[in-house]
Amino acid sequence: MTATAAPPYAAPTVAAGLPGPPRRRRRLPFSPWHLLLVPLALIFAVPLIWLLLSSVMSNAEINRFPPALWPSHIDLGGYRYVLGNAMFPRWFANSLIVSMATVVGNLVLGTLGGYAFARMRFTGSKLLLGLMMATMAIPFQLTMIPTFLVMKQLGLIDTLGALIVPSLVTPFAVFLLRQFFLSLPRELEEAAWIDGCSRLRVLWQIVLPLSRPALSTVAVLTFLSTWNDLTWPLIAINHEPQYTLQLGLTTFQGQHHTQWAAVMAGNVITVLPVLLAFLGAQKAFIRSITSSGLKG
Repeated sequence: MTATAAPPYAAPTVAAGLPGPPRRRRRLPFSPWHLLLVPLALIFAVPLIWLLLSSVMSNAEINRFPPALWPSHIDLGGYRYVLGNAMFPRWFANSLIVSMATVVGNLVLGTLGGYAFARMRFTGSKLLLGLMMATMAIPFQLTMIPTFLVMKQLGLIDTLGALIVPSLVTPFAVFLLRQFFLSLPRELEEAAWIDGCSRLRVLWQIVLPLSRPALSTVAVLTFLSTWNDLTWPLIAINHEPQYTLQLGLTTFQGQHHTQWAAVMAGNVITVLPVLLAFLGAQKAFIRSITSSGLKG
């Protein structure tokens, strides 16, 4: 009986009917959360879109019932009415002056106060910090009359100073910057102190360059709150030359007739700087909120 040679080695084959290699699932080119966030963003954008469309409608279309959702033709009468008002550039300049002065004051004083609470230990520092934080829970309606009396004693009523001085520094700016300073490593400052740097030089050359996200957040939020403020200017300002933009827009609304096209156009012009400021600092705003929540 002769032995037969073993057949040459053959690579195994996949039997028919057996499952092949698993297919890769197609991944979305964006985060699945966008499927929820995009519709929500569109819902929140509806008032802004309606404001923009209404600003190019005529008064007749705005007052029509049921209201028109789309302008039949582009009517720039509201913009001509607003920009043709001799006081409108003055109101815009007043709002810009007040907002920028308040932003600068909060950046300078808020930085000094926040750094002192974050790095310096002195008698009563925790108590003082607690009292400052407690003022954030007091509504403006309770401090409105005392603030008015103080401004009156200083002779600032009916001037832009009455709008600037009460907001030169806010507890929120001090607290947010303090929280961000706490998240920075002490070793960087200690190395500078060993090299002979003073505390102010350390703050200026080391701490502030690392705190740009927090500074941008304080600047944007302060600008938004000051630019959109109507209640306090309505109390402290009496004459049109000192009006801010928000207060000046109220003059377009009369007891018997309202220029709604002008109101909408004025609001579009008012919202535009705020929108540009927020979009420009959006990334810094997110980084600041994330970093300032690391320690507390």
